Amino acid sequence: MIRRIQPHRDAAFPGSVSSALILAMRVSKDLRRTFCSVSPLIRTIPPEESDPNSIPHRLLSILTKPNWHKSPSLKQMVPSIRPSHVSSLFSLDLDPKTALNFSHWISQSPRFKHSVYSYASLLALLVNNGYAEVVFKIRSLMIKRCESVGDALFVLDICRKMSKDESFKLRVECYNALLNSLARFGMVDEMEKLYVEMLEEGEVSPNVYTYNKMVFGYCKVGNVVKAKEYVSKIVEAGLEPDFFTDTSLVMGYCRSKDLDSAFKVFEEMSLKGFRRNEVAYTHLIHGLCVERRVDEAMELFARMKDDDDGDNCYPTVRTYTVLINALCGSKRKSEALVLRKEMSERGITPNIHTYTVLISSSCSERKFEEARELLGDMVEKGLVPSVVTYNALINGYCEYGMMEDALDVVELMESRNVSPNTRTYNELIHGFCKKNVHKAMGVFHKMLDCRVAPSVVTYNSLIDGQCRSGNFDSAYRLLTLMNDRGLVPDQWTYNIEEARELFDSLEEKGVDANVVMYTALIDGYCKSDKLEEAKLILKKMLSKSCLPNTSTFNALIHGLCTDGKLSEAMLLEKKMVEKGLQSTVITDTILIHRMLKEGDFDHAEKRFQEMLVSGTKPDAHTYTAFIQSYCNAGRMKEAEGMMEKMKEDGVFPDSITYSSLIKGYADQGLTDSAFGVLKCMLDAGCEPSHHTFLSLIKHLVEMKHGKENDLCLTSNMIEFDIVVELLDKMAEHGVTPNARSYEILIKGICETGNLRVAEKVLERMMQQEEGISPSESIFNALLSCCCKLEMYKEAAKVVDDMLCVGQLPQLESCKILICGLYKNGEHERGVWVFKNLIRSGYYHDEIAWKIVIDGVGKQGQVEAFNELFTVMDESGCKFSSHTYALLTEGPPDST
Repeated sequence: MIRRIQPHRDAAFPGSVSSALILAMRVSKDLRRTFCSVSPLIRTIPPEESDPNSIPHRLLSILTKPNWHKSPSLKQMVPSIRPSHVSSLFSLDLDPKTALNFSHWISQSPRFKHSVYSYASLLALLVNNGYAEVVFKIRSLMIKRCESVGDALFVLDICRKMSKDESFKLRVECYNALLNSLARFGMVDEMEKLYVEMLEEGEVSPNVYTYNKMVFGYCKVGNVVKAKEYVSKIVEAGLEPDFFTDTSLVMGYCRSKDLDSAFKVFEEMSLKGFRRNEVAYTHLIHGLCVERRVDEAMELFARMKDDDDGDNCYPTVRTYTVLINALCGSKRKSEALVLRKEMSERGITPNIHTYTVLISSSCSERKFEEARELLGDMVEKGLVPSVVTYNALINGYCEYGMMEDALDVVELMESRNVSPNTRTYNELIHGFCKKNVHKAMGVFHKMLDCRVAPSVVTYNSLIDGQCRSGNFDSAYRLLTLMNDRGLVPDQWTYNIEEARELFDSLEEKGVDANVVMYTALIDGYCKSDKLEEAKLILKKMLSKSCLPNTSTFNALIHGLCTDGKLSEAMLLEKKMVEKGLQSTVITDTILIHRMLKEGDFDHAEKRFQEMLVSGTKPDAHTYTAFIQSYCNAGRMKEAEGMMEKMKEDGVFPDSITYSSLIKGYADQGLTDSAFGVLKCMLDAGCEPSHHTFLSLIKHLVEMKHGKENDLCLTSNMIEFDIVVELLDKMAEHGVTPNARSYEILIKGICETGNLRVAEKVLERMMQQEEGISPSESIFNALLSCCCKLEMYKEAAKVVDDMLCVGQLPQLESCKILICGLYKNGEHERGVWVFKNLIRSGYYHDEIAWKIVIDGVGKQGQVEAFNELFTVMDESGCKFSSHTYALLTEGPPDST
């Protein structure tokens, strides 16, 4: 799906497609003339397929023949038929009666569900051909099929247009169904408008169901005050509030976190002669769970079966799901599983939501096999996983950087006719941004290509990823694209942009500066070694009555300590405490690290003891600071002692902890001890970094040549036989080099500029019995090394090899490569590399930004700029209006 994304050369940029045009693709011409103004939220719908070989046209060919329902070809097509295909089919020249029969026939398939758009197309066909008798039934089915805010707005618009025709006036039942649909999504403003329209119609009078829908809608959003106004209207109309009214009020009070009032209404229900039903109980249980009063929720759950008033309420699947979710969230998974077992014993089948909760919990515990088994189990039971279910699994994989597994789930859901939504893409983009922002941009490209609307969260993740990768120009351009799509930046957008210019323009953007933004800016200045500016921001923050939090102070304390200003940092900590804030483990660790850096072990150890006395639990960073400093000072006994204490306190050493210990032993010439720690490290499931291996290589080189040579590993002096010795030593100590070990080792060697040695190690890796294939990370390390050494011919070959096996070369390296080829007069090779790159799946705007504008453009290579722009244009690349404007302006000022 996303591994090798081929550009759709005939696809327009989504931002240029209007909602009216999309609607035109979805409904018939006559109905379009009547209902032409609908919500822009339907922009995610794909256009009608005009290809004669497309599914809608193939269906049309089958349906025009007698006994079409017996066609073997039709039965083979059923698993591939989606609502969008059916919608397009109804927009073709199909007999209305056949369309009606086919609509019913396909709805019997367990894997197919109509959408509001397929019903709308059928409705259009029926209206335009005089099938008025079934229009009301289809309209009712369409209303009930709403699954999102966009669906509800679309259906509401259709119904309003139809109501203008006397033949299709809305009846009270239709108004109630629409109100129910809007209430489900908390769309109270639209509900209020519709209610007023109903009254203004004059011919339709609200009934108790109408009022109850209004009560329900307002209670769903926690607005009990407004809900009670409609309770009063029930009485004013001479009607009686019923148990549905009170059940809604119980929910409303729970949603507004007024549990006392919720229980009061609940207790009064029996006095009014109302049955306290399962729904009311479940609302209360959910309210308690939201407030983290899980034990009380469990007590109420037990009471359901023994209601004193003989109501004998039994838990529903939702009741169980609410409790299972709360128990999983409270780290009480075993109790959640007991409830799941109880469900089965009571004959209550878990639904999609139950399974989704359990899958999400398993993912949070990194039990991915268990999560996949749950997914398989629900399919076996005849349940169809929703996009929310798949998203729970995708989110789990993305959280732990398991992106290939996440993509596998996307392929699985698409194979089952479940389309990724905005949340799906956001999870993938967020996951890729942690490792490779350019791949995240490739996912963004796919998202736009599939006409799935990006959200503010989408852009926040991408802007953050670009900033963290140092691509600030790309981050600014993304902000422009965000504004072009009508999305308003929020505090998190600005949180990830370390730019004072943006901060100063907050007022005109309509964004109020808050503690998050101030902290981000202070942190940014500290990381840029601009401490004075950071102090001024803190001063301004205080003058604006915006109170700093511990994160704000910690950012500045860290900046001061990094700059060697320990005394000033400690004074700032004192100021923080005076403002009623407590020092955190982060504060303590920052100060301890600086003390140790200055060789002040006594004060550092004293601070450490104070932490323990105060109840502040040191974390891995705290212990590692001590271990690292002890090792650097050659005090290995103390380092070992701190490592033991760390484990005793239940704190797991990380890669830096182990690497520090390895380096310490290596510096002391203790080879066996160093490799012994490496084995412990891998046994503990902790992955070495390339620094770990380089420390061991440096040790082996010093053992061979002597320390007096003070060997510099960046000087191309690493010999292949030393690397072989490293691998042999690893094997001697029970550490068998695997694909990941080779990858980290090769990356480390490439960083030192030893390309030939890295290539020999790669060759040795591929000659292993297991037949290890080079990963994308290895290829990119080799590519980066070639570019740094200006070996552009070799770099071009690496790019070609990567693209041939479906791997993506890093754009930064590609920029250096293409600029270098043009600089050396190898224009044809540069164009060849560039053409291959634009077909690889990267976002075309980003290729234009990175290589054309920021690459050859900023280097003043005008001919190359124009040539590459032409290549992209002729290749059918589609740009945003902002990027196209930048390209047509010509190369930026190279100064």
